[in-house]
Amino acid sequence: MLQEPKSRPVTGLVKWFDPIKGFGFVVADTGGPDILLHVNVLRNFGQSSVADGARVELLVQDTERGVQAVQINALQAPEGLEVGRLADIAELDPALVAAAPLEPARVKWFDKSKGFGFANVFGRGEDIFVHVEVLHRSGLSNLQPGEALAIRVIDGKRGQMAAEVVAWEGAINKSHGS
Repeated sequence: MLQEPKSRPVTGLVKWFDPIKGFGFVVADTGGPDILLHVNVLRNFGQSSVADGARVELLVQDTERGVQAVQINALQAPEGLEVGRLADIAELDPALVAAAPLEPARVKWFDKSKGFGFANVFGRGEDIFVHVEVLHRSGLSNLQPGEALAIRVIDGKRGQMAAEVVAWEGAINKSHGS
């Protein structure tokens, strides 16, 4: 009878992740070999990308090909990211942003090279602007059309915009106090 490989918890930082290649690596806080993070593990957590430098809590397994992530338990945006280049966000009171409700949304389109895209919020007619700096501050690096999200919408200088973007699974966890 084959035994299921044992998994163990690890915390660390995302070294890099390439959504086009479908994988990246995590460096454990305790050192050791890089941990392979496959896009399927990320998708099981509810997102298709993750920002370099994001803090992550994982379950990992030793395999013949090295250490691999098998589950993401928690993900936090990289620390120390400045969003000063986006004046609409830099001037906001963080309490005002936090008070805005998380609203269900789907990505309409997002172009990482242009640094922005748009999402549709359920029940709203207008598109919501999503800037790459907000994405990075939220711990994401890219979005795919049709991807489910939760966003906090504010009135920017040029219209409705996302002030925070949360992967769908993360929003479910936030709303249940996990």
